[in-house]
Amino acid sequence: MGRDNDQKKNKKKRNRSNENEKSVDKVVTNEEKVPTQQKQQQQVQQGNCNQSKKKKKNQEVYPFGNYRNYYGYRISHDTDEDPRLKVLKKEWFEGKDCLDIGCNSGIMTIHIAKRFGCRSILGVDIDSSRIEDAHWHLRKFVRMQNSTKPSEKKSSSEGADGGHVSKEQSASLSNGEAKTDSAETKDLSQIVSFQKENFVLTRNLDENRYDTILCLSVTKWVHLNWGDDGLITLFSKIWRLLQPGGIFVMEPQPWKSYENNRRVSETTAMNYRTIVLRPDRFQEILLDKIGFRTVEDLTSSLSGASKGFDRQILAFQK
Repeated sequence: MGRDNDQKKNKKKRNRSNENEKSVDKVVTNEEKVPTQQKQQQQVQQGNCNQSKKKKKNQEVYPFGNYRNYYGYRISHDTDEDPRLKVLKKEWFEGKDCLDIGCNSGIMTIHIAKRFGCRSILGVDIDSSRIEDAHWHLRKFVRMQNSTKPSEKKSSSEGADGGHVSKEQSASLSNGEAKTDSAETKDLSQIVSFQKENFVLTRNLDENRYDTILCLSVTKWVHLNWGDDGLITLFSKIWRLLQPGGIFVMEPQPWKSYENNRRVSETTAMNYRTIVLRPDRFQEILLDKIGFRTVEDLTSSLSGASKGFDRQILAFQK
């Protein structure tokens, strides 16, 4: 009797083993049917998730550079204004349709709209949490804009509802109320919008055209997560989305910055080892391969940047 039971158990184990093997084969077969770009995205996300599990539970990982409170440490303690605003030209934005790739929490996007009077500006980011932050900042900014009279000036450390806000939020509010070059007081919610997009892989923007596109401190993260092919896709798509004569403003991170962040995920570590197109070649690629006509180096006018953020800023014209 005991021997019969053992035989039944062994039979059940063999059946379960065969079922597991069939399931694995089925998964592999289904994966082979996934389009190349979608499969690549799955690999990137899976690699990043695996790396994240190795971190401590209370330690957040940002494999796409999607840091929380990014502008809180990007902006120097000596100023509430992002120094990059000083090198941007009003004619690139005034009355123009603009796109900000990798907008993070939207602070820079909102500042540009307010300071230069864009007709429209869309901020896109791969992280839905950062897009939620961006919408929060926009609502906060609009409430303050609507509730503050032109002659009144509130403390930059206080929000529209009197509550205490962070340095990042303070920068969002103070820069808009006192340091605007635009005479218009149009509601910013009619000008600024945000949406979650993986710019490299999305097709949602293909029908849009823009006068100015910004890509500030984003190229490294695209490069590390999608390699040289992803970088070329980024540049090519930007060129296609620009109107003739349009401006592409780029702030590339130096190669040293790649070295510092290469281990943020398994995917970035793998791509780092295979990258051929280093940042010192970006200008050549954009002019000779992608098709931009001219480039202007804005770096010499940049001052007041925090340590580690004094990066080259280039403006290309289509």
